[in-house]
Amino acid sequence: MFAVIRTGGKQYRVEPGQVIEVERLKTDGAAYIFEDVLLIHQADGSTIIGSPKINQATVTAEVLGDGQAKKVVIQKFKSKIRYRRKRGHRQLFTRVKIKAINLPK
Repeated sequence: MFAVIRTGGKQYRVEPGQVIEVERLKTDGAAYIFEDVLLIHQADGSTIIGSPKINQATVTAEVLGDGQAKKVVIQKFKSKIRYRRKRGHRQLFTRVKIKAINLPK
């Protein structure tokens, strides 16, 4: 069984027990519920497709912690005019473990 969820402007294919890194989530507790479920593929082979999302379907996850990705260096250069810029960026993320995929009633 797997589901496709949308969070942080991206889509993720998730299964129970899987650990993923998503854009930083504003959460206080140890659990988070994803409500933008776009697709659910069940173990018996049937698929539920949302338009655009499946009403009352959720994916429950446990928050493992926050972090920062490795630094990405952005460098600009124009030849012959002494123009050089070097910047770095570290993206914030939240690591979550998928607990359950809850089907609509």
